[in-house]
Amino acid sequence: MVSDNNLYQKAFSFSIRIVKAYQYLTGEGKKEYILSKQLLRSGTSIGANIAEANGAISEADFSCKISISYKESLETKYWLSLLKETGYLDDKMFESIHKDADELSKIMFTILKSTKRVKTVISDQ
Repeated sequence: MVSDNNLYQKAFSFSIRIVKAYQYLTGEGKKEYILSKQLLRSGTSIGANIAEANGAISEADFSCKISISYKESLETKYWLSLLKETGYLDDKMFESIHKDADELSKIMFTILKSTKRVKTVISDQ
């Protein structure tokens, strides 16, 4: 359903960055285990749910999985911001990873806008 799988590839690459960020945050210099674990969970979940969306059995199933991925991207941006504001991530690292998360969010929101699920949510607001 994600025809060119560009979203999948971007999400997979993003997951690799998140794993490396987690390794950095839990390494010798930082030793941050709680927030970084949340970042790892939500950041890698984006791609996992996109993979599930690619195997969806219906448009509703596809939309649901993309919606979950979208929400996970928003959560990931939250954890990134919190890690930056608490001094665990420097500005350069934060901006780079946050930019990628934001790009994924925008792509997924564009996909969701074309489904009835988001059209209903938007019109209810």
